[in-house]
Amino acid sequence: MNLLSGLEKFGLNVEKIDKDLFKKEFEKQNSRPKSKIQPSQSEKDFLYNKKINCTVCRDPFDVKIVKSARLRRMEPDFDLRPRYHDIDPVKYDVYSCPHCGYTAMPRYFEHLTKGQIELIKEEICENFVFPTEDEPETYDLETAITRYKLAMFTSITKHARDSEIAYTCLKIAWLYRDLLKEMPETNAEEIAAKKEAADLQAEFYKEAFEGFQKAISSEDFPICGMDSYTMDYLMACLAFHFKQYSYASKSISNILSSQTAQRRIKDKALDLKTDIVNAIKQEAAGK
Repeated sequence: MNLLSGLEKFGLNVEKIDKDLFKKEFEKQNSRPKSKIQPSQSEKDFLYNKKINCTVCRDPFDVKIVKSARLRRMEPDFDLRPRYHDIDPVKYDVYSCPHCGYTAMPRYFEHLTKGQIELIKEEICENFVFPTEDEPETYDLETAITRYKLAMFTSITKHARDSEIAYTCLKIAWLYRDLLKEMPETNAEEIAAKKEAADLQAEFYKEAFEGFQKAISSEDFPICGMDSYTMDYLMACLAFHFKQYSYASKSISNILSSQTAQRRIKDKALDLKTDIVNAIKQEAAGK
């Protein structure tokens, strides 16, 4: 499965990146037709530009920041994917330097060692070709996905922690899930494009699950801003999706048996426990 489709246009050599994300390398990608769905024009009212300096080349550039004070929270998806009225902040949670190509989520953007900076300069900056089209006022889903893939390429190049790569995979999977809801199926080309997007969504989701398992075994909490109980719940959701009910049940048990887990996450865990029990019963009845 090709995961980093479309990055060749930035001058990046994705051929030497292996498929196993958590060996820090990938495989060559193929691009697909872009969706014609455009974001709401009102979305730009929730954004403002902020000038920052690139951690690698030190040149200044503008990034889009979501006006958090204007956000109206909605109920998140089952796997904690945040939802808000009028705008999706997930689309804007990546900074990408137009001068050198260094790209990362804000939580990681400033934190680089000298060795990582050298790797990024050698593998990304020296070959980077930024697109000639103007920066859009708002990002559609495919633009956001491309930016996250650039962040993924950077993470692998700098030998980032498993959690950083897994978190990027999860966010890409979330965006593909939304994109699938918008993609038309009126002809063979559109059907093929939607199938490819569905395959990519499933693969990124799987990579997120596997990557977080490795991160939990080797990294200290908080991981990607999540405490152990939030991570247990997320992992239970991912395991449930992949029908790994034993893993999901163990993660839920960790939450429900805790004296310190918040009531909110315990309530979610109880609901998921019911779904797990029902799924196990249905699976047993089908045998």
